[in-house]
Amino acid sequence: MIQHFDPSHHPKDLGTPAPAADATPVRVEIDGVEITVPEGTSVLRAAALANINIPKLCATDSLEAFGSCRLCAVQVEGRRGTPAACTTPVAEGMKVATQNNRLARLRRNIMELYISDHPLDCLTCPANGDCELQDMASAVGLREVRYGFNGENHLAAETDHSNPYFSFDPSKCIVCSRCVRACEEVQGTFALTIDGRGFESTVAAGQDEAFMDSECVSCGACVQACPTSTLMEKSVIDAGQPDHSVITTCAYCGVGCSFEAQMKGDQLVRMVPYKGGDANHGHSCVKGRFAFGYATHPDRISSPMIRDAIDQPWREVGWEEATAFSAGRLKAIQAKHGRESIGGITSSRCTNEETYLVQKLIRAAFGNNNTDTCARVCHSPTGYGLKTTLGESAGTQTFDSVMQADAIIVIGANPTDAHPVFGSQMRKRLRQGASLIVADPRRIDLLKTPHLKDAQHLPLRPGTNVALVNALAHVVIVEGLEDREFIAARCEPEGYHAWRDFIREERHSPEVSEAVTGVPAEAVRRAARTYATAGNGAIYYGLGVTEHSQGSTMVMGIANLALATGNIGREGVGVNPLRGQNNVQGSCDMGSFPHELPGYQHVADKAARERFEAAWGVTLDDQPGLRIPNMFDAAIEGSFKALYVQGEDIAQSDPNTQHVEAALSSLECLIVQDIFLNETAKYAHVLLPGSSFLEKDGTFTNAERRINRVRKVMAPLAGKADWEVTQDLARALGYPMEYTHPSEIMDEIARLTPSFAGVSYNKLEAQGSLQWPCNAEHPLGTPTLHETDFPIGKGRFAITEYVPTGERANRRFPLLLTTGRILSQYNVGAQTRRTDNQVWHDEDVLELHPSDAEVRGIRDGDWLGISSRAGRTVLRARLSERMQPGVVYTTFHHPGSGANVITTDNSDWATNCPEYKVTAVQVEKVSQPSSWQRRFEAFDRIQREHLPATSQQREVTT
Repeated sequence: MIQHFDPSHHPKDLGTPAPAADATPVRVEIDGVEITVPEGTSVLRAAALANINIPKLCATDSLEAFGSCRLCAVQVEGRRGTPAACTTPVAEGMKVATQNNRLARLRRNIMELYISDHPLDCLTCPANGDCELQDMASAVGLREVRYGFNGENHLAAETDHSNPYFSFDPSKCIVCSRCVRACEEVQGTFALTIDGRGFESTVAAGQDEAFMDSECVSCGACVQACPTSTLMEKSVIDAGQPDHSVITTCAYCGVGCSFEAQMKGDQLVRMVPYKGGDANHGHSCVKGRFAFGYATHPDRISSPMIRDAIDQPWREVGWEEATAFSAGRLKAIQAKHGRESIGGITSSRCTNEETYLVQKLIRAAFGNNNTDTCARVCHSPTGYGLKTTLGESAGTQTFDSVMQADAIIVIGANPTDAHPVFGSQMRKRLRQGASLIVADPRRIDLLKTPHLKDAQHLPLRPGTNVALVNALAHVVIVEGLEDREFIAARCEPEGYHAWRDFIREERHSPEVSEAVTGVPAEAVRRAARTYATAGNGAIYYGLGVTEHSQGSTMVMGIANLALATGNIGREGVGVNPLRGQNNVQGSCDMGSFPHELPGYQHVADKAARERFEAAWGVTLDDQPGLRIPNMFDAAIEGSFKALYVQGEDIAQSDPNTQHVEAALSSLECLIVQDIFLNETAKYAHVLLPGSSFLEKDGTFTNAERRINRVRKVMAPLAGKADWEVTQDLARALGYPMEYTHPSEIMDEIARLTPSFAGVSYNKLEAQGSLQWPCNAEHPLGTPTLHETDFPIGKGRFAITEYVPTGERANRRFPLLLTTGRILSQYNVGAQTRRTDNQVWHDEDVLELHPSDAEVRGIRDGDWLGISSRAGRTVLRARLSERMQPGVVYTTFHHPGSGANVITTDNSDWATNCPEYKVTAVQVEKVSQPSSWQRRFEAFDRIQREHLPATSQQREVTT
């Protein structure tokens, strides 16, 4: 559905932000029109709400009023002068004039001064037709400029082209400060400033540096705020202004930002964050805003390919032959090795509808429950831990809820890198005065938030999360900081009393735990008191909580802490997992796990199973199938023979890479559906072209349970969206699927999944987004969970015994490796590595503390061999005091780095989520790649040579 630019598509800019929602109504008269608005509303905003347009340049409703351009001057009856409408609040009975001869002359004179120091190149300017300065010159009726260019001006200022995505042309700057204010108020980086005074005032990045040398994070807020072409996307400079747009949802992290995909014909020109997006409110990060070029990259797989063995070249075939080949292989394997010998893996990058179809294909057409998803290796402990304690496998709040928090605990998460748009919102609340507590082995950027008032860092040793959360809870209980009224009303008494007796034991005290966690006892006590007494305490956590051998235990420990302090069921509190990929929440919701049908309905639940059997026309297995680690083990053992993988790169993302490679090599048939020849596809016998998020319709569900529409922007490169490919495979296997549009799939989901019962495309179009549960009881969704009760009745405290990980430092492996992400790259890097984001992070490096480097004779930039009991790889050294001594850190965005060659197959006791965050290693200076890296390079070269000549030619052009 193509939607052209129109007012409904671009919410009207009301000039200044809205006042508090509960403000007293005030009646004013503007140009004879009476309007009632909340107290605190600016005259400029009130006029806009009355459809009276006052000229403006420095004002926009995403930024606080500034009052510098004076273009919005008005006259107020009974007051002297011409105050700025943006900085003048309304008052009861106020009468305002926005148009008369005096104001018209004043505005023309102001515009004349602006234009006198501005290049008159409108016809060749890339902003022509989308320039506020141009619009305002027309609005005030400016027809001539009396001042020439003979005096001082800024027209010779040099353009800064250093950023790969946008240019900064100071000759066109009107010093409105909108870019500076956007960097401060919206992004929170404070990378821009106004340098100089008066006529000499200029916008400067950092210490008057090039943008690439400053602290700019390329979020695009400054570009979006600029009313001229001073800051302009290079894609627009090259392609020209777009002529239509489609609103869709970003396919990067779990924030789920809404964007306008702005098009020129069938060419995507730019992605602009959509102001109406409920998750991002018009903000973005470098990935969503600029890193979309992968969707049209020459590496894209554009035709189905098949081969009999991985040492053979690929053969391009049509869709029908590829589907028949795949179905024939699967049928033959099941006939020979049994129904359980095949399985599939769904994608957290694909839509809800596509994920639902894959698990339906496995259960109904494969005839087993051997379905799993990448959430197994990231947030499966969240599902287990929250289901056990709170009764729902999801976060409890909206992102906006953080703006009501008084104390914020961040555990094992790095929001400014992994969830940057939400990280900016969190920083805004911290600047307003909320306290911050970070529990992380590494010092994350959130702790460097400008104007941060109260920040506490608990630098725990990797693997000791449970000991720390127990110590925090111990302080709450022993010091009487618990919310007894909440506990009595909302929690199971027997479970609480058992937990209270457990947590009061002296072994959980901060003083005893200090020897385990490494966190000073007084720091733990201060953090516990801050959280428990703050009023509203919110906990946000990431993979640094779940990717441990006690991941599920830690999630339950977090829930215990929230229950004990009553921080559940209202705005500003809650237990909030920050999901990594764009649709991790959705892939879990859609029944991707082997033990659960869509909506977290267990396969052993006869009533639930019978509903699906009636709808699908098959008999379903009542026993859970294989998890991903079980599939690998069974493949090596010889009983698991075929795997269908949609949109995931398990060869790069899963731990103990050599074990994964052995499993994939053992398969008789591996079917991979993806947009690129990823690391998993190099082991495949069938490679089916995937479709990017720009090429399909559907929905994603973000970390706050928000269901957002994904809308097709361009035709699928290979002719089919992912859901159509899965449907074709089901038909070829003899199981009929007859959908004509993803909306029909969502209708089926709604019929069978209680939490989605009220969801439909029509409702999503009307509401913009919905947060599940959305049903008869909550027809417009549920922003905050557990307001009055829990799905399991009352909250359940869980006994969280700390059990040390078996992966410990010793004389052979004296350092602990932990892993994470970086702002410019995403997950396994398949998308971002094919964009200009490479200029920020073109290789994974090993961060280590200078003291650990010194004793080993290591200097910054040295090549380091990193050895663990699982394997060995080589990375470049980066000395960093963000690390604590004894702990090293790396990312996993580049496949040749082999980060997961050294991670082990240790996993969470309840869910098999891998323990990526704790690997005992040794590091030493080396001069050549590891043996695995040499094998990787050779295998990669061979597999690329196996591509058809057309594909190889496309790669050569990159």
